[in-house]
Amino acid sequence: MPETDASRTPVTAADVEYAVSLANAAFRRAPADASWDALAGPLTWTCWETAEHLIDDLFFYAAQIAPAKPWTNTYIPFTYDQKSPEGPHNSLWADREAGVDGLLHLLEVGAGMLAAVVTVKPATVRGFHSYGVADPEGFAAMGVIETLVHADDICKGLGIEFTPPVDLCDRVMARLFPDAPADTHRWQTMLWATGRAELPGHGRREGKWRWHSAPLGEESVEA
Repeated sequence: MPETDASRTPVTAADVEYAVSLANAAFRRAPADASWDALAGPLTWTCWETAEHLIDDLFFYAAQIAPAKPWTNTYIPFTYDQKSPEGPHNSLWADREAGVDGLLHLLEVGAGMLAAVVTVKPATVRGFHSYGVADPEGFAAMGVIETLVHADDICKGLGIEFTPPVDLCDRVMARLFPDAPADTHRWQTMLWATGRAELPGHGRREGKWRWHSAPLGEESVEA
Protein backbone atom coordinates (compact mmCIF):
# COMPACT_ATOMS: atom_id res chain seq x y z
CA MET A 1 0.00 0.00 0.00
CA PRO A 2 1.27 3.57 -0.60
CA GLU A 3 2.93 5.04 2.46
CA THR A 4 2.11 8.41 4.02
CA ASP A 5 4.43 11.22 2.95
CA ALA A 6 4.87 13.62 5.86
CA SER A 7 5.93 16.41 3.48
CA ARG A 8 2.77 16.13 1.38
CA THR A 9 0.40 19.10 1.36
CA PRO A 10 -3.17 17.82 1.94
CA VAL A 11 -6.06 18.47 -0.42
CA THR A 12 -8.60 20.74 1.30
CA ALA A 13 -12.23 21.77 1.03
CA ALA A 14 -11.06 25.09 -0.40
CA ASP A 15 -9.38 23.20 -3.25
CA VAL A 16 -12.77 21.79 -4.30
CA GLU A 17 -14.33 25.23 -4.66
CA TYR A 18 -11.17 26.57 -6.27
CA ALA A 19 -11.19 23.82 -8.90
CA VAL A 20 -14.82 24.54 -9.81
CA SER A 21 -14.14 28.27 -9.97
CA LEU A 22 -11.29 27.59 -12.42
CA ALA A 23 -13.52 25.35 -14.52
CA ASN A 24 -16.40 27.83 -14.62
CA ALA A 25 -14.07 30.69 -15.52
CA ALA A 26 -12.82 28.62 -18.45
CA PHE A 27 -16.32 27.69 -19.58
CA ARG A 28 -17.32 31.36 -19.62
CA ARG A 29 -14.52 32.04 -22.10
CA ALA A 30 -16.15 29.77 -24.67
CA PRO A 31 -17.07 31.42 -27.98
CA ALA A 32 -20.68 32.49 -28.35
CA ASP A 33 -21.23 29.84 -31.02
CA ALA A 34 -19.73 26.99 -28.97
CA SER A 35 -22.17 24.11 -28.57
CA TRP A 36 -22.74 22.39 -25.25
CA ASP A 37 -24.16 19.51 -27.30
CA ALA A 38 -20.73 18.82 -28.82
CA LEU A 39 -18.90 15.73 -27.56
CA ALA A 40 -16.64 16.39 -24.59
CA GLY A 41 -13.07 15.48 -25.52
CA PRO A 42 -12.59 11.70 -25.71
CA LEU A 43 -15.95 10.93 -24.07
CA THR A 44 -19.18 9.66 -25.59
CA TRP A 45 -20.99 12.32 -23.53
CA THR A 46 -21.82 15.84 -24.65
CA CYS A 47 -20.34 18.83 -22.86
CA TRP A 48 -23.69 19.39 -21.14
CA GLU A 49 -23.94 15.73 -20.05
CA THR A 50 -20.36 15.81 -18.77
CA ALA A 51 -21.12 18.87 -16.65
CA GLU A 52 -24.21 17.11 -15.28
CA HIS A 53 -22.06 14.08 -14.47
CA LEU A 54 -19.63 16.33 -12.60
CA ILE A 55 -22.46 17.95 -10.63
CA ASP A 56 -23.67 14.46 -9.75
CA ASP A 57 -20.15 13.44 -8.65
CA LEU A 58 -19.70 16.42 -6.34
CA PHE A 59 -23.09 15.90 -4.72
CA PHE A 60 -22.53 12.16 -4.44
CA TYR A 61 -19.12 12.52 -2.76
CA ALA A 62 -20.63 14.93 -0.23
CA ALA A 63 -23.56 12.60 0.45
CA GLN A 64 -21.32 9.57 0.84
CA ILE A 65 -19.72 10.94 4.02
CA ALA A 66 -22.53 13.26 5.19
CA PRO A 67 -24.38 10.90 7.60
CA ALA A 68 -23.45 10.58 11.26
CA LYS A 69 -22.52 6.99 10.46
CA PRO A 70 -21.48 6.76 6.78
CA TRP A 71 -21.68 3.40 5.08
CA THR A 72 -18.31 1.78 4.43
CA ASN A 73 -19.45 -1.38 2.66
CA THR A 74 -21.45 0.00 -0.27
CA TYR A 75 -22.56 3.20 -1.95
CA ILE A 76 -25.59 5.14 -0.71
CA PRO A 77 -28.75 3.86 -2.43
CA PHE A 78 -29.62 6.52 -4.98
CA THR A 79 -31.26 5.42 -8.20
CA TYR A 80 -29.54 6.22 -11.48
CA ASP A 81 -31.00 7.07 -14.87
CA GLN A 82 -29.49 7.38 -18.31
CA LYS A 83 -31.10 9.96 -20.57
CA SER A 84 -29.27 9.01 -23.76
CA PRO A 85 -27.83 5.68 -24.97
CA GLU A 86 -24.23 6.91 -24.73
CA GLY A 87 -24.72 9.33 -21.83
CA PRO A 88 -23.83 9.08 -18.14
CA HIS A 89 -25.87 7.39 -15.44
CA ASN A 90 -26.83 10.17 -13.00
CA SER A 91 -29.05 10.74 -10.01
CA LEU A 92 -29.17 14.50 -10.64
CA TRP A 93 -29.91 16.40 -13.84
CA ALA A 94 -29.82 20.11 -14.65
CA ASP A 95 -32.89 22.01 -15.83
CA ARG A 96 -32.05 22.72 -19.46
CA GLU A 97 -34.34 25.74 -19.47
CA ALA A 98 -32.05 27.43 -16.92
CA GLY A 99 -29.35 27.53 -19.59
CA VAL A 100 -25.60 27.52 -19.15
CA ASP A 101 -25.79 29.98 -16.25
CA GLY A 102 -27.96 27.52 -14.37
CA LEU A 103 -25.64 24.65 -15.21
CA LEU A 104 -22.57 26.49 -13.93
CA HIS A 105 -24.42 27.58 -10.80
CA LEU A 106 -25.18 23.92 -10.06
CA LEU A 107 -21.46 23.16 -10.31
CA GLU A 108 -20.87 25.81 -7.65
CA VAL A 109 -23.66 24.29 -5.54
CA GLY A 110 -22.06 20.85 -5.77
CA ALA A 111 -18.64 22.23 -4.88
CA GLY A 112 -20.08 24.14 -1.93
CA MET A 113 -21.84 21.06 -0.59
CA LEU A 114 -18.75 18.86 -0.83
CA ALA A 115 -16.52 21.56 0.66
CA ALA A 116 -18.94 22.07 3.56
CA VAL A 117 -19.10 18.36 4.41
CA VAL A 118 -15.32 17.93 4.13
CA THR A 119 -14.84 20.92 6.44
CA VAL A 120 -17.04 19.64 9.27
CA LYS A 121 -16.12 15.96 9.16
CA PRO A 122 -13.14 14.79 11.25
CA ALA A 123 -10.27 13.01 9.52
CA THR A 124 -11.30 9.75 11.20
CA VAL A 125 -14.55 9.54 9.20
CA ARG A 126 -14.65 6.95 6.42
CA GLY A 127 -17.06 6.49 3.52
CA PHE A 128 -17.30 3.83 0.85
CA HIS A 129 -15.63 4.11 -2.53
CA SER A 130 -14.94 1.14 -4.77
CA TYR A 131 -11.30 2.20 -5.12
CA GLY A 132 -10.82 2.21 -1.35
CA VAL A 133 -12.82 3.36 1.69
CA ALA A 134 -11.99 7.07 1.83
CA ASP A 135 -11.56 9.85 4.35
CA PRO A 136 -12.80 13.43 3.89
CA GLU A 137 -9.54 14.47 2.21
CA GLY A 138 -9.90 11.58 -0.21
CA PHE A 139 -13.39 12.68 -1.23
CA ALA A 140 -12.14 16.26 -1.61
CA ALA A 141 -9.31 15.04 -3.83
CA MET A 142 -11.72 12.96 -5.90
CA GLY A 143 -13.95 16.00 -6.31
CA VAL A 144 -11.01 18.06 -7.51
CA ILE A 145 -9.68 15.51 -9.99
CA GLU A 146 -13.15 14.87 -11.39
CA THR A 147 -13.54 18.63 -11.83
CA LEU A 148 -10.18 19.19 -13.50
CA VAL A 149 -10.22 16.30 -15.96
CA HIS A 150 -13.88 16.77 -16.90
CA ALA A 151 -13.31 20.51 -17.26
CA ASP A 152 -10.62 19.64 -19.77
CA ASP A 153 -13.00 17.25 -21.57
CA ILE A 154 -15.65 19.97 -21.75
CA CYS A 155 -13.20 22.66 -22.84
CA LYS A 156 -12.00 20.45 -25.68
CA GLY A 157 -15.61 20.14 -26.82
CA LEU A 158 -16.12 23.90 -26.55
CA GLY A 159 -12.90 24.63 -28.41
CA ILE A 160 -10.98 26.33 -25.60
CA GLU A 161 -7.86 25.61 -23.55
CA PHE A 162 -7.79 24.56 -19.91
CA THR A 163 -4.63 24.27 -17.83
CA PRO A 164 -5.03 24.24 -14.04
CA PRO A 165 -2.27 25.36 -11.65
CA VAL A 166 0.62 22.98 -11.11
CA ASP A 167 0.40 23.13 -7.30
CA LEU A 168 -3.26 22.09 -7.30
CA CYS A 169 -2.52 19.17 -9.62
CA ASP A 170 0.45 18.20 -7.46
CA ARG A 171 -1.61 18.02 -4.26
CA VAL A 172 -4.23 15.82 -5.89
CA MET A 173 -1.71 13.55 -7.61
CA ALA A 174 0.20 13.04 -4.36
CA ARG A 175 -3.05 11.97 -2.65
CA LEU A 176 -4.73 9.85 -5.33
CA PHE A 177 -1.83 8.67 -7.52
CA PRO A 178 1.13 8.45 -5.10
CA ASP A 179 2.94 5.97 -7.37
CA ALA A 180 2.74 8.16 -10.49
CA PRO A 181 5.94 9.70 -11.86
CA ALA A 182 6.90 12.71 -9.75
CA ASP A 183 9.43 14.31 -12.09
CA THR A 184 6.99 15.11 -14.91
CA HIS A 185 4.61 18.02 -15.55
CA ARG A 186 1.81 17.66 -13.00
CA TRP A 187 -1.12 18.47 -15.29
CA GLN A 188 0.13 16.26 -18.09
CA THR A 189 0.73 13.52 -15.52
CA MET A 190 -2.85 13.85 -14.27
CA LEU A 191 -4.18 13.51 -17.80
CA TRP A 192 -1.93 10.50 -18.30
CA ALA A 193 -3.01 8.93 -15.00
CA THR A 194 -6.67 9.21 -16.00
CA GLY A 195 -6.07 7.68 -19.45
CA ARG A 196 -6.39 10.90 -21.43
CA ALA A 197 -2.86 11.58 -22.65
CA GLU A 198 0.57 10.14 -23.22
CA LEU A 199 3.44 10.96 -20.89
CA PRO A 200 7.00 11.10 -22.24
CA GLY A 201 8.70 7.84 -21.38
CA HIS A 202 5.46 6.23 -20.24
CA GLY A 203 3.11 6.19 -23.24
CA ARG A 204 -0.64 6.11 -22.79
CA ARG A 205 -2.29 4.08 -20.04
CA GLU A 206 -4.40 1.43 -21.69
CA GLY A 207 -7.33 -0.42 -20.18
CA LYS A 208 -8.63 0.17 -16.68
CA TRP A 209 -6.97 2.79 -14.46
CA ARG A 210 -7.79 3.66 -10.87
CA TRP A 211 -6.74 6.03 -8.14
CA HIS A 212 -6.01 5.27 -4.49
CA SER A 213 -8.96 6.71 -2.60
CA ALA A 214 -8.12 5.08 0.73
CA PRO A 215 -6.00 7.23 3.06
CA LEU A 216 -2.32 6.77 2.31
CA GLY A 217 -0.94 4.07 4.54
CA GLU A 218 -4.28 2.23 4.58
CA GLU A 219 -5.18 -0.73 2.41
CA SER A 220 -7.09 -0.08 -0.80
CA VAL A 221 -9.55 -2.57 -2.33
CA GLU A 222 -9.98 -4.11 -5.74
CA ALA A 223 -12.62 -2.42 -7.85
